[in-house]
Amino acid sequence: MPKRIPLLAQAEKRTYEAFFLVVVVLFVICTLLTQFNPVVLFQNGENFWSFLSQDFFPPELPSKASKITNILSSVLTTIAMAISSTTVAGILAFLVSLFASESVSPFPRAAKAVRAVATFMRNIPALVWAFILFSSLGIGTGVGFVALCITSFAFMVRAFAETMEDISQDCIESLQATGSSFPQRVAHGVIPSCMGGFLSWFLYCIEVNIRASTIVGMVGGGGVGLVLFSYIKGFQYHIAFSIILLIAVMVILVDAATGTLRRGLDR
Repeated sequence: MPKRIPLLAQAEKRTYEAFFLVVVVLFVICTLLTQFNPVVLFQNGENFWSFLSQDFFPPELPSKASKITNILSSVLTTIAMAISSTTVAGILAFLVSLFASESVSPFPRAAKAVRAVATFMRNIPALVWAFILFSSLGIGTGVGFVALCITSFAFMVRAFAETMEDISQDCIESLQATGSSFPQRVAHGVIPSCMGGFLSWFLYCIEVNIRASTIVGMVGGGGVGLVLFSYIKGFQYHIAFSIILLIAVMVILVDAATGTLRRGLDR
């Protein structure tokens, strides 16, 4: 006698089919709204690959040693900008997140308001912040630093607050019962319990900012992004491709280093 398919499996199948149908419908609607034609994309695919093979390949380095030094210096500037902005943002985020966690904050009713402000700031991309700051600060690493600092601050406020929500309330309540002040509860209850989580989110934010700093740099935030954009504007695509490869190597190395550190913290 053949086995009947369980009702749960049939329900899951209908759910997947409905989900796939919704995705297809959304794709069609978005295609119509944006007037994007996938057929045209495939028809012009040959032009795209010929542009890459002829204008970008093979990668080249500038003939002058000073320009090579400038590229390497801009890479170091990008890394320094990402690390420094994340560090400043991390310190500020820790202080603010103490008031964003309902279980830790001395003013629990204000925690939701603090989170709402952080969510609003986080939902504005670093690229948009860079455009906003460009008119007041001008071109340079100052724009990139502030833009990355704002987005990192908002992200880590939420991340740190969520980490603190996982603290055992028994620890906080026992410290309150002994008459500990708010700074003492933070020093002896919050920091020892959450330091691993704080550092893990901090390292993750550095990974994100290494990539974001390149994009921010292309709109005037300094670093390797600004150098890359200058070569692209000058139609020096072979050199630009070398810089792109250098950026890829930089991101891979930083991701590998921070990933190793984060795995060590999780043990």
